[in-house]
Amino acid sequence: MGRVDGKVVLVTGAARGMGRSHALKLAAEGADLILVDICAPVEPVPYPMSGKDDLDETAAAVSALGRRVAAAAIDVRDGARLAEFTAESVATLGGLDAAVANAGVITSGTWDTTTADDWRTVLDVNLIGVWNTCVAAIPHLIERGGGSLINISSAAGIKGNPLTSPYTASKHGVVGLSRSLANELAQNSIRVNTVHPTGVVTGMSVPAMHELMATTRGDLGPIYQNALPVQVIEAADVSNAVLYLASDESRFVTGTELKVDAGVTIR
Repeated sequence: MGRVDGKVVLVTGAARGMGRSHALKLAAEGADLILVDICAPVEPVPYPMSGKDDLDETAAAVSALGRRVAAAAIDVRDGARLAEFTAESVATLGGLDAAVANAGVITSGTWDTTTADDWRTVLDVNLIGVWNTCVAAIPHLIERGGGSLINISSAAGIKGNPLTSPYTASKHGVVGLSRSLANELAQNSIRVNTVHPTGVVTGMSVPAMHELMATTRGDLGPIYQNALPVQVIEAADVSNAVLYLASDESRFVTGTELKVDAGVTIR
């Protein structure tokens, strides 16, 4: 038996990167999946987003592992649509045991070049999108008699990462939201935890930040340096933490910040 055999898990931002990795890890360990991703550009995010073909590829890979899957192109900022699709999928798959709020975006710039649009977009996706995911999942977890909310934060949710102020603020917000929900939902046997990766190999890219640190703000580079001798980690490393929090192995783990950060937050 797999570590999440027979469970049903919702994963946002599932078309590529960490979201795809989470979905495939959970499917390989026995879970059925509800997958969503925006599959469209997001302004003013400076890198290409996933497409519908990417989401279809993730869904096909889950099916190839012998698991059931429901997938749709949905913006996590659209709480009503996300809740509607989650309810439809739960009815088809027979319940919900966990949700992984993974969808997120990043912008970069100095304090004087960061715009109001940067703030609104990043907070809407990274913080309100996590809230919308939790709200979509909670009624079904209560009906199930408990479950796990796994909210993907970042090392930036623990440190004061510079040149990405909206992103850093949003990831700190995910921690506060999750701690609040962990207290509120404990009586329903719903566990709420955050995961905090260091840099991960995904489709997210912030070349402007790297350019700034390579030219005018080299003093900020050490803040991003891992303690362990690696520059970045793999998405699978984060998925291992997600699997643990979705499984019954973590049945009494709630309100925690699980770091998969190669030691960057101890620097």
